[in-house]
Amino acid sequence: MTLLLIGINHKTAPIEVRERVAISREELPGATRALAEVPGVTECMIVSTCNRVEILAAVDAPNANSPTDGLTSFLHRHFGLDPALLAPHLYEHRDQEAVRHLFRVAASLDSMVVGEPQILGQVKDAFAVARASGTVGGHLEHLLQGAFAAAKKVRSETEIGSNSVSIASVAVELARKIFGSLQGRTVFLVGAGKMSELAARHLVQQGAGAILVTNRTLERARRMAETFQGQVIPFGQLYEAASQADIVISSTGAPHAIFRREHGQEFLRRRRNRPMFFIDIAVPRDVDPEMGKLEGIFVYDIDDLQQVAAAHMAERSREATDAEALIEGEVERFHQRQLTVNVAPAIVALQHQAEEIRQAELKHAHARLGSLSAEQLAAVEALTRGLVNKFLHLPMQALKQAAREHDAARLEALCETWSLPAGSTEHDAAAAESRASAANSEDELAHLNENSEARRP
Repeated sequence: MTLLLIGINHKTAPIEVRERVAISREELPGATRALAEVPGVTECMIVSTCNRVEILAAVDAPNANSPTDGLTSFLHRHFGLDPALLAPHLYEHRDQEAVRHLFRVAASLDSMVVGEPQILGQVKDAFAVARASGTVGGHLEHLLQGAFAAAKKVRSETEIGSNSVSIASVAVELARKIFGSLQGRTVFLVGAGKMSELAARHLVQQGAGAILVTNRTLERARRMAETFQGQVIPFGQLYEAASQADIVISSTGAPHAIFRREHGQEFLRRRRNRPMFFIDIAVPRDVDPEMGKLEGIFVYDIDDLQQVAAAHMAERSREATDAEALIEGEVERFHQRQLTVNVAPAIVALQHQAEEIRQAELKHAHARLGSLSAEQLAAVEALTRGLVNKFLHLPMQALKQAAREHDAARLEALCETWSLPAGSTEHDAAAAESRASAANSEDELAHLNENSEARRP
């Protein structure tokens, strides 16, 4: 099995390319299921945000010269794109490099604004969609839980999230720099999603005046308007209301531009050429770049926000360095755990053998010990389990060490010594690891019971 990650992001592709491969929330389940149908793909998920589209897949294609061919072909087919368009912008990571990249993404070290909190939630949402679509198994389950744990560690052990910023907050900061002050400015939020909510919070903090809210789903617009004491605008009145706004922040899921040059000309006429500022944080873009060529209308898309984000990156460089070191440690920890996965069936078999022997000896002993009370039986049970755990400790450590050191000869010799399975499919290994973890938990509980019995007066 090969772990593959391919994608494009804000570092490798301009928005003109990213918007061609953007996958909406509604389309994501279908796209994920279609990806799972690619030959060789055993598990998969897709992360699609305004700044990246990434495919993560476990691929069982040992004879393929390039396992990524199927994934890149999927992108070309799904979006109807010429391969030559995507090729210069695509990146690829395999196995441990794919793990490292995913961990960095989840920890917001690969974001446009380092430390922004939204990306972890977006990765979790993508994982939930893949789970619901039936495209995630033991490998990606284990990997994503590791990524979430690493991101949590970065948040709790560094200050990278202090005074955290998001794309929305950067957009509002840009608006403040252009207007000088947001006091009394009328703001129109087009789209009632998370980005718009974040932008609204920052705008209120900066003293913005009237807030207008519209959304294709009227109820969502109403809920947001109530939160910020704003006014709901029916989506059908979008263009009539837009001319009232000094600042328009647009973040819809529309597949094409909803504000075009002719709309801008009409807005300026109604406003008697008073300027308007459009912040387009949608991918695909909501505002046609042609509208920005009109005198009096200023249009900034998500790539334009990089200049403001760069200042925040400089402020966070030290914390980012600390976070990178933490991620490296978590990647290595995950890697070491993966190396021991293939010996999980042998460890489970060893525990099973020992348990069979223990049960047989207990059965023989019962005949000699006669009638025992429930408390006495519990004491015997705890004693025998504790002895078995102690005897198994060194053999299990030897198996794990041989796996970590890639010592196949030693591993085979150890398995032959105890008549254990020397290998397994990776799918079986992942399942066995889960069983081994459960068995270890039971053993630890038994050991605690043993200690408890020993302390009892």
